[in-house]
Amino acid sequence: MTLAYLDCFSGISGDMLLGALLDAGLPLERLQTGLATLSLGGYRLEVEPYSDKGIRGKRVAVEMTEPQPERHLSEIEQIITASQLPPAIQEGALAVFRALAEAEAQVHGVPVEAVHFHEVGAVDAMVDIVGAVIGLRELGIERLFCSPLPLTTGQVQTAHGLLPVPAPATLELLRRVGAPWTPRAAEGELVTPTGAAILATHARFETPALVIRQVGYGFGRKQLPWANCLRLCLGEPVSVEGVESDEVAVIETNLDNLSGEVLGGLMDRLFQAGALDVTYAPMQMKKNRPATQVSIIAPLDLTDALSLVLLRETTTLGVRISQWRRLKAERRQEVVETPLGTVRVKLKLIGGRVLSVSPEYDDCARLAEGAELSLHLVYERLDSFLRAYYGLRTSYSGG
Repeated sequence: MTLAYLDCFSGISGDMLLGALLDAGLPLERLQTGLATLSLGGYRLEVEPYSDKGIRGKRVAVEMTEPQPERHLSEIEQIITASQLPPAIQEGALAVFRALAEAEAQVHGVPVEAVHFHEVGAVDAMVDIVGAVIGLRELGIERLFCSPLPLTTGQVQTAHGLLPVPAPATLELLRRVGAPWTPRAAEGELVTPTGAAILATHARFETPALVIRQVGYGFGRKQLPWANCLRLCLGEPVSVEGVESDEVAVIETNLDNLSGEVLGGLMDRLFQAGALDVTYAPMQMKKNRPATQVSIIAPLDLTDALSLVLLRETTTLGVRISQWRRLKAERRQEVVETPLGTVRVKLKLIGGRVLSVSPEYDDCARLAEGAELSLHLVYERLDSFLRAYYGLRTSYSGG
């Protein structure tokens, strides 16, 4: 699996992303071949080696050779769907433009169908967006991650006149996906609507555990006190003897005045909201009051949502949040025919090798009732059979 991480310390634009993809190994001819299937003319794609502040990479520019019209979303969709690009690339590019159209419609208070694309509807933006999706596919990137974005001040000139930075459409796009921002003591636009739309559609704002294999730099046109570039890191997930790895959030709080019934309902609500696991542990608080520590394992993108469940539906005044790296054995479920009957089993594997096996409780209870055996005896017989079936050592019963 190929992962990619975008370090947006100097922001992101469509041409910066194209430059980073090319510098990281995207063949220029493959990019040009894909773009040539679009019925677009009047432009020239220029790619040049570039260096700034001691960092080398590539800089991309889309030079207009003919005047370009404004376009509605329907016209852009027609150009993309009429191309010979693979369906996955078409849909990936269309998703970006649809996100842009929805953001523009929200900002200007008009229907999506009425949105006129100005800067983002020009040929250069179509090249940047379609080219970026081509690059992600050609490099085999299955998951794209992104750093927090630099929040600057100032104004930017647009077809609507001078607008504040970040541009309203940019801010709306990234608001919808909860993108994190880091204040930057600088003026001017560093995150463009095109770059924001690509991130909002295809990236997750997380930092993955990554073994880096390739790094690419794509440069912007502005001259800044720092190297004005986007850094793209390619690699694969960290692996320890075939064990999977990921990042999760752990959310905790202490509750000393909720009943067991309410805690039971809270657990159901947290699982419904996307928690990976929820546990309760007894504890003592000040003045020796008995209490319950609630611990939630959460996907990083659901951290805030699950924290709000705790804040809204319990008496807690605050929660503790930390980020952890997990190593996970592979899990698999299979159906096995045993002397007692058919049973579903859960397998634990590392590097494809089965380390343990356990039957599903519901199936064991069903078999026990049908055979008029105790549940304990059914588990014992199935354990012996399944260990032999999967070539595992006999368990030690002790004594």
